[in-house]
Amino acid sequence: MSSLRAVSPGFLTTVQDLGRFGWAHFGVSASGAADALALRAGNLLVGNAENAAALEMTLVGGAFEFEADTVIALTGSEFGAELPLWTAVEIKGGETVRCGPTQSGARCYLAVRGGIAVPKVMGSASVHVMTGVGGGALRKGDVLAIGDGAVRRPRRTRHGAPEFVRVPNQALRVTTGPQAAWFQDELYAAAWRVSEESNRMGIRLRGPAIPSPSGHMITEGVPLGAIQVPPDGQPIVLFVEHQTTGGYPKPANVISADFWRLGQLRPRAEVRFAPVAMDDAIELLRGQEQWLYSLV
Repeated sequence: MSSLRAVSPGFLTTVQDLGRFGWAHFGVSASGAADALALRAGNLLVGNAENAAALEMTLVGGAFEFEADTVIALTGSEFGAELPLWTAVEIKGGETVRCGPTQSGARCYLAVRGGIAVPKVMGSASVHVMTGVGGGALRKGDVLAIGDGAVRRPRRTRHGAPEFVRVPNQALRVTTGPQAAWFQDELYAAAWRVSEESNRMGIRLRGPAIPSPSGHMITEGVPLGAIQVPPDGQPIVLFVEHQTTGGYPKPANVISADFWRLGQLRPRAEVRFAPVAMDDAIELLRGQEQWLYSLV
């Protein structure tokens, strides 16, 4: 079994897969890759199952030395790297892959043929950053084993980013939330800024305060992408490490096809929301899945 070594781990580089499911009734959210689309694509390009563990780099990349020949794919945000993105690349033993700061988003992914071989906790290799479940961020000198879990040949033809990833400044599309009737159109009328206080638990937005009724709700289950409006009127988009219940009203929910956009929001980025019908949301997700499985 070969390995990779973190020569320079970057700001916040963690091992992630698609998360741990089936634990919400114990208060444990799924966690997993912030941009699951990029992680899945990277794994499919190198011949892994889409849920194989890979490296997620946040805002600042890193440098990683490979012990033996392998195949990797870099996906997600554009960043200063010597290798092309969204395609499988052969790496020689002893070679160091260097990734610079992200340029078009917040996160980039390094998928390795065979996957990152780390112990699973509650069925997942993902690091839950807020609690430390599954480990923590990589440190300089850390060595990670590379597994042998590839399931098919790497995709040898050159590939590029999907067309929908190249659309700049597109509004986050949402469907109506369970308390939508309590609000007017304030969420859609304003432009919002991503607060630097945001983290993997929630993306905090700043803008004109939305009047939010209080004292009328019983705590209820909350999903990924739910937009909560607390008493201060500043929306919070629940992210991959969100709490599993909440008592703030929710006017809308980001559609599944745009979850990857949440993972690419940078601090101070501008955000707008656009409502779509459920049928349209399903069709957008279907098109995204068709693109992903074109990589197999």
